[in-house]
Amino acid sequence: MSESPLSVAKSSRQNTVFQQQFLKFVLLPDTNLMISLSEIAAVLKIPLGQIIPIPEMPSWVIGVYNWRGQIVWMIDLGQLLGFTPWYQQSVVASNHKAVVIHPSSQNLRNSASGDLIGLIVSDVNDIELCDTSEIHSPPASAVTPELAPFLRGYWIKNNGEIIVTVDADAIFAAMPKE
Repeated sequence: MSESPLSVAKSSRQNTVFQQQFLKFVLLPDTNLMISLSEIAAVLKIPLGQIIPIPEMPSWVIGVYNWRGQIVWMIDLGQLLGFTPWYQQSVVASNHKAVVIHPSSQNLRNSASGDLIGLIVSDVNDIELCDTSEIHSPPASAVTPELAPFLRGYWIKNNGEIIVTVDADAIFAAMPKE
């Protein structure tokens, strides 16, 4: 006796894993990170000199950028996470690569830091499809104190590559308050 189409559909839904798309990017020298596509507004190349510095901000806040009439706070993601600041890296480029994010949490929207933050990164790679149940929490001993608050976890791809998953809401929460 064959199964009804309804029971086959129900069975396949129960076996479905929750896969989500993530944008993979790089911080020098060799750290692969990813952030959920649902938290990304744009990926930009910003010419040097287009970011306006703001005094009395933490060193990882580079300044602001006007994108389509919206003010975007630009931050050095590497420095925020405890890596080498972009201005100390040996790679010199005429454009900054920025991943523009918005908070996923409604609580953080319209906060003092605005609705958009640009993450200055070394390179933007590609889109990864990840089963979110495979994102693991790292052991506390393996994470630096600077990285820990911004970490959702890590994912190990089938080829053995480890990709760190960052949390956009945690980045918004770290922004200086007025």
